[in-house]
Amino acid sequence: MFTGFPVAALDFYEDLEADNSKAFWAAHKAVYDDCVRGPMLALLAELEPEFGAGKVFRPYRDVRFSKDKTPYKTHQGGFVQTAPGVGYYVQVDAAGLIVAGGFYAGSGAQIEAYRAAVDDERRGTQLEKLVRKLRRDGFEIGGAQLKTRPRGVDPDHPRLDLMRHKALTAGRTEQSPPWLDSARTLDEVRDAWRRFRPLVEWLTAATAT
Repeated sequence: MFTGFPVAALDFYEDLEADNSKAFWAAHKAVYDDCVRGPMLALLAELEPEFGAGKVFRPYRDVRFSKDKTPYKTHQGGFVQTAPGVGYYVQVDAAGLIVAGGFYAGSGAQIEAYRAAVDDERRGTQLEKLVRKLRRDGFEIGGAQLKTRPRGVDPDHPRLDLMRHKALTAGRTEQSPPWLDSARTLDEVRDAWRRFRPLVEWLTAATAT
């Protein structure tokens, strides 16, 4: 049963940000297992009947091509995938909780398929309405996008802003909410994911190749 993320989870990541070392990790791995990974697995298990099986990301950073060689991520993410690079996301870190959903990354073919769907009058207009509603509901719309228009796209395209996206997400950050260490966190994540569902379903269909 999921009972919330203990305050110790936030403290763990705050301390990890200050000392991102193998020595710190070894000394505090039990805190990570009990207060971070364990609750995240329990949360995803509670959500699985409605949204599907989720995965907990590894805590280790891939430092092979990075100048930053710190070995550990300073957050813990969980993801339910509905298509490659598309799905529902939840994260806990020193600041609190992030709930999100959308198209995070994909192949060139997926991005082209997404833009073709945005270009379609019916489907593109539907996406505009979904994004507009999520903004009204207080969610932030994000995702990597081009600074200029994609090649071949009319500069007067009615949905140029959406065409520029290479990824499209909606999310909200909860700064150390008072309910984080309680079962209410499950309700908050479930409610947000339900609000994201129309967008995630649109993106799942649109990025199919």
